[in-house]
Amino acid sequence: MSKSNSWWRGGVLYQIYPRSFQDSNGDGIGDLAGITQRLDYVADLGVDGIWLSPFFKSPMKDFGYDVSDYCDVDPMFGDLNDFKLLVKRAHDLNLKVMIDQVLSHTSDQHPWFVESRQSRTNVKSDWYVWADAKDDGNPPNNWLSIFGGSAWQWDTRREQYFMHNFLTSQPDLNFHNPDVQKALLDSVRFWLELGVDGYRLDTANFYFHDATLRDNPARGRPQGDDPAVNSVNPYGWQWHKHDKSQAENLVFLQKLRALLDEYPNTTMVGEIGDDDGLARMAEYTSGGDKLHMAYCFDLMGPQHDATFLHQLLNRFNGVIGSGWPCWALSNHDVMRVATRWGGANPDPRLLCMAAALQLSLRGTPCVYQGDELGLAESQISFEDLQDPYGITMWPEFKGRDGCRTPMPWDAQKTNAGFSQSKPWLPIAPEHKGADVAYMLRTPDSLLKFYQHFLRWRRQFPALISGEQVLLAPHEHLLSYIREHTDEKILCMFNCSDSNVQWTLPSSLQNCVVLEDSGSLGVKRDGDHLTFDAWSFLFARLPL
Repeated sequence: MSKSNSWWRGGVLYQIYPRSFQDSNGDGIGDLAGITQRLDYVADLGVDGIWLSPFFKSPMKDFGYDVSDYCDVDPMFGDLNDFKLLVKRAHDLNLKVMIDQVLSHTSDQHPWFVESRQSRTNVKSDWYVWADAKDDGNPPNNWLSIFGGSAWQWDTRREQYFMHNFLTSQPDLNFHNPDVQKALLDSVRFWLELGVDGYRLDTANFYFHDATLRDNPARGRPQGDDPAVNSVNPYGWQWHKHDKSQAENLVFLQKLRALLDEYPNTTMVGEIGDDDGLARMAEYTSGGDKLHMAYCFDLMGPQHDATFLHQLLNRFNGVIGSGWPCWALSNHDVMRVATRWGGANPDPRLLCMAAALQLSLRGTPCVYQGDELGLAESQISFEDLQDPYGITMWPEFKGRDGCRTPMPWDAQKTNAGFSQSKPWLPIAPEHKGADVAYMLRTPDSLLKFYQHFLRWRRQFPALISGEQVLLAPHEHLLSYIREHTDEKILCMFNCSDSNVQWTLPSSLQNCVVLEDSGSLGVKRDGDHLTFDAWSFLFARLPL
């Protein structure tokens, strides 16, 4: 393994969606120079590094997740010099820079695909997943696209189908071809040489498919409120046994890890979309030779009661082994946590509790831009929709635009300080009361809480890299102990809107409450604790 200070192990990441962070040139779209202008804000927040969603050359059918050149910046965002300036400024502020690497598929405008589709015999004919039709003209199997319909698109040039897990304009690369792997590893090295500190790997379990193209088994339409499955999307009606999460994927991840190990202090976090995300996350981060960390979507559904969280963490503890998780409550693909957990009018105490919980779990927290402001999901009219996923699934599913609207920097300025021109997505009117300028001048704001808590957390190695031991389940209270070599911290969260009484067991009666954590609403009377709604507590335990 390379020399590494393991900064990522318990460090805090901040996800920036470049289109919506800051526009520097007045075209209504955020860019790299705009991000550089706002890095002081990110550093003041108290995080350790940033993750930049894609800024590569792209026709933008899926907003950068359809790459047409892995080694250049799309002019919409600037150029390579803008990126170098961003990295330098971030490093001057002691911020690490991670970039989004989209390896599983490209744009259909990528030169590789343009060549591949020309014939069945050209040099790159096998660089993508091609297959003959069945005798009746149907696709070769029952695999589905996440964006709706078949995962196969007919191509009249080759008179074959090509596979696409997402849009038809995002053909899947054929990782069974060693030349494809080499080309992708070369693109990863390109950005490492420019000084990036790591990667967020898009759809990290999607790289390989079953080479024999076996059908996926049926799951059936989900019944009831299953947060893991979008019931209006038939993609969730299959068990995805053969179209992703193949054994060969682990070997490629080992090659990726070996490459990163050549560059000290670099890291990778993989996005896991799987029928059993926790188990896959554990598998992909175990052994110290694959991903450094990974995240799945278990905390990005609507459930947040103590029973659900205890069961989730208990299952996590049972599978993670030597692996390491990354915990996110929101990102650019899901409804914002303020609305998902808090409804139309989220209680500010809930948002503080959610932040304290995320930032004290064993793992690496990743905060999505705007969550530190408590931004609610934006309501986007059909006429303003940009996301092809939402346009296809409207009106039952409105897509991802609601969590991607521009950052509100100052409500007193044009377009809340994001741009001088009409933004690519509208500024949500309700966000103008949650802008950065207002939050910074409001002593008890959520942003001030984040700034305080992130600095407070740094004092305690147990909260950064310690082990995690769950206490007994409780209807309303989630409790666990974070343990480090010479430190034990009790963490308790009232995950309800009710007041809760709790008596400290004998093993915890000598705890010393850490009053400076920013928690309000917990009172101690001897061995009895009273938790107000959505309150939390941190206490030091004797060794």
